Amino acid sequence: MDLSQAECVIKSLIREIAQECADRGHSISETLGAFMVKAVVLDPRYEFNVDRRLTKTDVHKLIMVCVDRLLETERPSLDTIKMQIYFDMNYTSREEFLAEHRSVLESRLAPVRREVTDCRARTREELECLYRKVVSYVLLHSGLGSPTDIRVVREATAALQSVFPQTELGTFLALTKKDKERQLNELSLIVSGIRLFNKNCKKGGEGIDDLPAILNEALPATKQNIKSELQPTQQLVYHYTAIIERLEKSRQQCYETDGLHDKLKEALYNVRQHEVFLCIILTEIITCDKQVEMLQEQLNKRMDELNTVVKSKATVPTAQVYPHFIYLSNLWSSLQDEMVLLSVFSNLINNLDPYLGTHSQLFPDGVIGPLLEGVDVKTDEERLNKASEDEINPIDFMNREWIFPEDTLLYHQLTMQYRGFCAYTLGARHGLLLRGNPNIGILKYQEKYYTFSSKEAATAFAQKPDYYITQATEEAKHFPELIQLLELHQQFTSVAPYAQANLRQKVTRYMQTTLSHMRRDNATQVYLPKNRAVQTKRDNSCNVPKPQVFYAGLRGGNVTEPTRVNKFNLTRAVDET
Repeated sequence: MDLSQAECVIKSLIREIAQECADRGHSISETLGAFMVKAVVLDPRYEFNVDRRLTKTDVHKLIMVCVDRLLETERPSLDTIKMQIYFDMNYTSREEFLAEHRSVLESRLAPVRREVTDCRARTREELECLYRKVVSYVLLHSGLGSPTDIRVVREATAALQSVFPQTELGTFLALTKKDKERQLNELSLIVSGIRLFNKNCKKGGEGIDDLPAILNEALPATKQNIKSELQPTQQLVYHYTAIIERLEKSRQQCYETDGLHDKLKEALYNVRQHEVFLCIILTEIITCDKQVEMLQEQLNKRMDELNTVVKSKATVPTAQVYPHFIYLSNLWSSLQDEMVLLSVFSNLINNLDPYLGTHSQLFPDGVIGPLLEGVDVKTDEERLNKASEDEINPIDFMNREWIFPEDTLLYHQLTMQYRGFCAYTLGARHGLLLRGNPNIGILKYQEKYYTFSSKEAATAFAQKPDYYITQATEEAKHFPELIQLLELHQQFTSVAPYAQANLRQKVTRYMQTTLSHMRRDNATQVYLPKNRAVQTKRDNSCNVPKPQVFYAGLRGGNVTEPTRVNKFNLTRAVDET
């Protein structure tokens, strides 16, 4: 089967799954359907062989299994996968967030800018209209007030006239389009800087929000909100972990409550994933806080310098003040960026809550209470503090490389496998997630770094690392949400992060190595270009007479006789063509 056929088959499967879910009253996204297909195929319980072509029976079974799992609304596993898809589709780096935001602003500004740069004003009325458009562009570009507020427009117009009077429009119109755009942006920065300086001097600033004050109030509130969200989530983490450990103490009891055991693990993965996402957002908010503090210091310093320059002076050379105004405008724009990021992260926090709804249904207080009786519930911090007393002795493992936090300056740049969870308990204790403690020792194995929850766990893993790594991979086949939670995409190359599901804007790179040249061929889904045709208009034609003219006598006659030229029209009549 070639790539185009494979793509059609996969798309057909996803459509059938989505349609079947819709018929049963549930709507699913293409991304969720695609991931569930891969998850079911990977799960050994369903016995799908990826190395052979699926029969019609296999396809029907695959569709039904996927539909059944997608309709298990009371399983935390499905909520975790949905949470992962939502987060990966809506979260990216600060730089990409801001680049997308600026792209949106640019698309909104482009029509206004074109009206200015393409204008061919000649009359007085047309020049006045052009000047008003320049003022509107300055306001829209800066975001300092509404261009429909007359007081804001008057203040911006006065600031613009001080650096670009209307009499200079003639010179502006003579510029090339590129130079016009450059001057517009420069004028916007200067005018914005003037208005910000006037606001600081209590002489203007109409319609300009006090961003530093707003951010100083919003950032601590957002951090507190995240911590408030984290507290119940982490409490559930500690409860589920304690109950699972209790069930593990008695093998017979564990087998008798196998369904409960799996549901508890799914619930644990759900709240662990929520905890991870909240911690990621909290880190971003802390970065925002530091960035705002730095920007405010620079803003205050620049205001003081500008006050010194213009103090008690009737006129100041533009070469001295314009750079200050431009710098002020850029600093304010950076504060606006932090405000945008804060809004995005706040929305992310709120939109994660719906994916936690199954806990109260599966494990209400009446169910969870008896399970916790007589159980010693430990927090992650308590476990880490207890384990910190033991440390691996590298001499006991001559063929293993151990790293300790105090040994390397690059410790904080190391990427821990399984997102820092204990590599031993994950494989040996059926997917139990316990935080690894770097102080015990970090094992470097095959260029990857592993942490452990205890010295005993580190010792056992170091003796048979390949075995426990394989066991962890097998656990992820049964619980596909672990692939994203523990960042196992390298072990499951067919399951890419959800945000990379759209291959249209991705570049594929590959290389052959001495370890890979004998492996079987793998196929991946691609989007092939489609041949499409569009009818624009009908082509009609008609025959018309072709003009034909003959001139006789051009060679002349006798020497004594004048030359006589006769013109004969040989063009046929229309009805003869």
